[in-house]
Amino acid sequence: MHSAREGCLRLPRSRWDGTGLAWPLAALLWCGLSCGCAAITNPVASGLPVDLVPRELLKESIDDAKTIPLTLLRQPPPEVYRLAAGDVLGVWVEGILGDRNQAPPVNFSDQGKQPPAVGFPIPIRENGTVALPLVEPVLLQGLSLAEAEKEIRNAYTVKKQILKPEQNRIIVVTLVRPRQYHIQVIRQDSGGLTLGGDNVLGSTKRGTGHLVSLPAYENDVLNALARTGGLPGLDAVNEVVIERGSSRPEPERQASLQEDELLPAPRLYPRAEREARVREGCSQAPAAGLGGQVIRIPLRLRPGEELPFKPEDVILQTGDIVFIEAREIELFYTGGLLPPGEHVLPRDHDLNVVQALAQVHGPLVNGGLNVNNLTGSLITPGVGSPSPTLLIVLRQTPGGGQVPIKVDLSRALRDPRERILVQPRDVLILQETPGEAFARYVSEVLKFNFFGTLIRQRDLTGTGSLSVP
Repeated sequence: MHSAREGCLRLPRSRWDGTGLAWPLAALLWCGLSCGCAAITNPVASGLPVDLVPRELLKESIDDAKTIPLTLLRQPPPEVYRLAAGDVLGVWVEGILGDRNQAPPVNFSDQGKQPPAVGFPIPIRENGTVALPLVEPVLLQGLSLAEAEKEIRNAYTVKKQILKPEQNRIIVVTLVRPRQYHIQVIRQDSGGLTLGGDNVLGSTKRGTGHLVSLPAYENDVLNALARTGGLPGLDAVNEVVIERGSSRPEPERQASLQEDELLPAPRLYPRAEREARVREGCSQAPAAGLGGQVIRIPLRLRPGEELPFKPEDVILQTGDIVFIEAREIELFYTGGLLPPGEHVLPRDHDLNVVQALAQVHGPLVNGGLNVNNLTGSLITPGVGSPSPTLLIVLRQTPGGGQVPIKVDLSRALRDPRERILVQPRDVLILQETPGEAFARYVSEVLKFNFFGTLIRQRDLTGTGSLSVP
């Protein structure tokens, strides 16, 4: 016979230690985590590692691009001024252009650097000649002032012999007003910006227009920009567009328009492709509908890059249009554990994913603490929570799709190759890995408190407590 104690010991162990409830409890825990844990339900967690991303989906760095020397935007100053159509000369021929006993007139220019001119104003005509009394038209195209004075003297003393060389007749040729080139400058970078929070969200594109008259040897891009506000601002594309060919005679314009009607419509390139074509040297293209020419002058180039324009391209002529185009604001977006919003990409320097997190005030090696610190505490009690390191970059592809790129922030802080550059329209989503989410759950939700008596005497009692984690 067996005693009652022995009978009790023979009862099945599953009725006493509860191992039969282990699997239901595990299933219940998994259901709770899968429904509420963003680290597990993250729809883009399985992204493409940075090492496997095709090169064409990565942005090319622009940090090494520098502003071109501004001397490339102007024409070199001449050693001597050469005359051409449009110049106004001051001519004094004693007894013919002016009385013998009369002082010649003096003309003061409104330009401070232009010296006073002596004589009667005589313009140089379109064919490069000047009309003077008693002599045939004198060709002065391309001559200096000294050479022009010699030609006029020969016209009166040698060709017509109106004046005798041995007689003291004063012939003076000076420059009253240099020829002018009339340029239109249209700028879209001076209309103001629309602000949203800490970021610039848009541009009104309400630009300005200027009709600029540039004297000879100053008719270049640099002088046109200097007289209308300087280099393009941050709200403009960092290039200068010159449209020329629209000031041709009307018969030539009509013939060109008829030719354009027989040609296929010009292809309109997106700005990214247009900039690539500029870098490849395609800086000149026909102007649509005008048979003219469009010259694009980039203001920033990388070391070793060839200039996509020629020195004569920066010289402006009457009828040219200088255009500064407004920049389309390039944005990237944030979500997940990052503050949701849209943010502006810089124009002239790179922004990698680590810098982007700092720019949007996201958690970065801080245990996932909220940056809106209202309590004044910078360190949480206990060992703290792990910092979220799973950053997914949703990148658009040229075909209209998207590729999720998985960035390991822990590796990105150590390896620059992991810090990919942010592109326009990227969406940055920061989440925890499942391991980080579980560690945070253990450190924040599961609390174990231990109490014990350290000293127990008749007149002294000491207790202690321990909280884990």
